Amino acid sequence: MDFRTEFKPVTVQPQQIETVSFQIIDEEVGAHNFTPQQYKVAQRVIHASADFELGKSLLFHRDAIESGIKAIKSGKKVVADVQMIQSGVNKARIEKYGGEVKVYISDADVVEEAKCLNTTRAIISMRKAIREAEGGIFAIGNAPTALLELIRLVKEGETKPGLVIGLPVGFVSAAESKEELAKLDIPFITNIGRKGGSTVTVAALNALTLLAEQQ
Repeated sequence: MDFRTEFKPVTVQPQQIETVSFQIIDEEVGAHNFTPQQYKVAQRVIHASADFELGKSLLFHRDAIESGIKAIKSGKKVVADVQMIQSGVNKARIEKYGGEVKVYISDADVVEEAKCLNTTRAIISMRKAIREAEGGIFAIGNAPTALLELIRLVKEGETKPGLVIGLPVGFVSAAESKEELAKLDIPFITNIGRKGGSTVTVAALNALTLLAEQQ
C-alpha cells in the first residue's frame, strides 16, 4: 500500500453521516436482546463512543425507559455530576417540558461543606441534589463517588429518583458502583465494567429526550 497517496475526503451532509453511521452500527451489532427503545439508547451510546463492547454491556432496569420518558415529559430536573454533561445534553428538548439540567458540584455551599466534612464535592452535590430534584433524572458519567452516595441515599429511603443513568468511567470504584446500582429495584441505565464517561451519558440522555418527543 502506498501511504503517500493523497487523502481525498468525501464531502457529505451531516445527516447523511449519521444515517450511514447508524446503518454500520446496526450491521455490526447484529442480533441483540435489547427492546426497540433500549436499542435506541444503545445505538446512540455506540455512535458517541465507537465502542461496541460498551454498547452491548448496557443494562436496563425494566422500567428505565418508561420512567425516564415520564420524568422528562413531567418537567422533572435532570441532575448531572459534572458540567460536561450539562454542556452536551440537548437542553431544548428538556426545557420544552419545563425541566432543566442542574449541576451542583461547583456550588459554593457544596464546596464549603465538602471541605468541612473532608469529603468529595461529588458526594455533597448528591446530598444537595436530592433535596431539589426529587423524582428527577440523575445522570452520572464521571464520579463513581457520586453514584455510590446516590445509591446509599436510595437504600436509606432518602430519595427515589425517576431514573439513574449511572455510567461513570474509571479504574477506582467505577465498575463496582455500577454493580451496586444494578442491584437496586429502581429505574436505572448502567453498564458492566470500567468503561463509560460523560460523553456516553450524554448520548443515553439525548436518546431518551428523542424518545420522549416521539411519544
